[in-house]
Amino acid sequence: MQTLTSTEELAAFCARARGFPYVTLDTEFLRERTFYAKLCLVQLALPGEGEGDAVLVDPIAGDLSLDPLYDLFRDPGVVKVFHAARQDLEIFYIEGGVIPAPLFDTQVAAMVCGFGEQAGYETLVKKLARASVDKSSRFTDWSRRPLSDAQKAYALADVTHLRVIYEELARQIERSGRSAWVEEELAVLADPETYITRPEDAWKRVRTRTATGRFLAVVRELARFRESHAQLNDIPRSRVFKDDALLELASARPQSLEDLGKSRLLLREARRGPIAEGILAAVAAGLACPPEDLPKPEPELARGPADPGLADLLRVLLKAKAEETGVAQKLIASAAELDAIAAGERDLPALKGWRHEVFGADALRLCSGEIALSAAAGRVRIVALPEAADAIRRGA
Repeated sequence: MQTLTSTEELAAFCARARGFPYVTLDTEFLRERTFYAKLCLVQLALPGEGEGDAVLVDPIAGDLSLDPLYDLFRDPGVVKVFHAARQDLEIFYIEGGVIPAPLFDTQVAAMVCGFGEQAGYETLVKKLARASVDKSSRFTDWSRRPLSDAQKAYALADVTHLRVIYEELARQIERSGRSAWVEEELAVLADPETYITRPEDAWKRVRTRTATGRFLAVVRELARFRESHAQLNDIPRSRVFKDDALLELASARPQSLEDLGKSRLLLREARRGPIAEGILAAVAAGLACPPEDLPKPEPELARGPADPGLADLLRVLLKAKAEETGVAQKLIASAAELDAIAAGERDLPALKGWRHEVFGADALRLCSGEIALSAAAGRVRIVALPEAADAIRRGA
């Protein structure tokens, strides 16, 4: 189990990697006590099973720069293979300003290839690599040194089995002609906007049932302050205040430290000092917001309620389409999207791109009354409405 602790060792491995069509990668990190993830370990593996084909890169021990790895990320001739890449990519983008390209995510590919909703790494290892993974080291402290042999073995397993998984999924996708589907999903992961968190947009992640502009203005300013304070001090948002406390503050609109002391949900340290001052300033800013600058509610709050019967029909259609194509339901459309479609919203991912081909087109036809759902031979099938009407008249 070779561990690289110097820039020179990493550069040599990355230079060697350029002679291969792909490299598999994973990371170990900590994020429980910080806003930004703390990178603790990088695992790399090359095709083959020779000595030195799989290594650990330790950014904590020794004097090591990840620049050689970032250069490899930019090499268009080497595919960078991850499983569930989003958090890994966020780390590399925040720390190095680079997103690996070309990119392949085996979790995305597995969901396209019919491995269901939970295309977890352990499942793929069992089904495709015919092996098992010892998960006992999964939740250990990866920042402590020295790493144990069990930790090292666990970390390497996350990239060594990934070679077999990648090669098999790549073959399946090529045979199915769904490469464009996977590329469409990977484009989201490759977009830097995916990893940028702007304080002014933080309020959009707060779930609220109240859609009045003034209430949302206070929510916006509180969320903006929380995001800025968390980023500046590198602490989790919940250490500033949680969403339930934010909504309580937006409703109560405290004007003084005494008012803050009446909060049921605010942490003790948030009732004084910089956080308390920030809360009061945010509430004041939200209340002073000019009417023309009040935030607009998110579409799910602005639109009317979904027709529950139509939403249920869309769920049946989605399940049928997922079974027919072998694509995981949640990759095609979320429950919230189905409700939005039933409520009349049309600017949704489920109605665009490959999803439109697989599900969206028939979803829109169902909503407009062009088709109906029927059952035959134990399966759901789509029928044009004239056919459905004839079936009803026949009592079928």
